[in-house]
Amino acid sequence: MKKGIHPQYVKTTITCACGSSYETGSTKEQLKVEICSNCHPFFTGKQKFVDSGGRVERFKRKYGIE
Repeated sequence: MKKGIHPQYVKTTITCACGSSYETGSTKEQLKVEICSNCHPFFTGKQKFVDSGGRVERFKRKYGIE
């Protein structure tokens, strides 16, 4: 490998919006994510709707779903 062209690999803290944080390695020192395995619906078994602008309500009204 050529010297001097690769980024520095450092210990990284990943922080989620739910408050949990993880230690790993990356080329960035800090990463912030919106969703992680502690709060993701697939891993928790809870369904959360992220509704922007009433899309869920419009869909329910359009197709008559209660």
